[in-house]
Amino acid sequence: MEISESYGLIQSGRKISQQDIKDIRETVELFPNLSRMELAQTICENMGWYTAAGSNKTDACMRLLEKLESRGCFQLPQKKIRKKINKKATLVWTEKTEPGQKITGSFHILEKVTIEVVKDKKTKELWEEYMSRYHYLGTTRPFGFFLRYFIKSNEKLLGCALFAGASKAIGTRDKWIGWTANQRLTNLSWVINNTRFLIFPWINVKNLASHSLGQFGRHICHDWHEKWGYSPVLLETFVDDNFYNGTCYKAANWKYLGMTTGKGLVRKNKKYTTTPKKIFVMPLVKNFREKLCSDKLMETNNS
Repeated sequence: MEISESYGLIQSGRKISQQDIKDIRETVELFPNLSRMELAQTICENMGWYTAAGSNKTDACMRLLEKLESRGCFQLPQKKIRKKINKKATLVWTEKTEPGQKITGSFHILEKVTIEVVKDKKTKELWEEYMSRYHYLGTTRPFGFFLRYFIKSNEKLLGCALFAGASKAIGTRDKWIGWTANQRLTNLSWVINNTRFLIFPWINVKNLASHSLGQFGRHICHDWHEKWGYSPVLLETFVDDNFYNGTCYKAANWKYLGMTTGKGLVRKNKKYTTTPKKIFVMPLVKNFREKLCSDKLMETNNS
């Protein structure tokens, strides 16, 4: 959140006026028995502050409330302590995800290859088990909007993938898009990240990976809109060249932009380092830059 001379504050790309701050203070004082989440929901509704999918932007509002509290504007209710569940520790590999029969050869040996969105609990658990067992990064609980996929040939599972929220700030990507910091904060939801991509190790079929990526590019706008109520305009991914070259992304017409720095966002009392990774992107619409650099993407996204 930044201080603005024309406005009170800027939070997640939204300008918060002095009148907004006054109204927020009145809401907090008027409803002392509401929880922090209930306050955030109420304030979002009063301000018309919504995510790309049209739901209340409670995470950004919560950060705003905590910042205002730290400046002495008001006193928020105490945080509720929630017990964390370590899902990774309880995930058990079963015979369902044992290595299958080896398939090796050219693409034509497969029957029709399709991608399928994971929708029910049983299929989700199977997806998590495969990803945990065979992806070098393991599985992870995605934050915010996401879609899990299986890659299939007839009913035979060949791999799986995850698409979720984009990285908040990547200098090379942001320069290539050409958006301002506020446009990035406001429109980031329209960029989604291929955070996991896995072809099972017993499947060695030429062009399968690039063919699957091509299908994601053709179908994800529809699938994402069906699930979340809006259509993304740009895909991104990061490839660790200690493990892979990104050849399948190049073959699927993803554009290579350069390398990440290996440094995360600067946060107080926190350190974050990782290995630099290759950045690949794939536009989903021709005018993606116009949309991402728009101040009214919510209104123009479906046009």
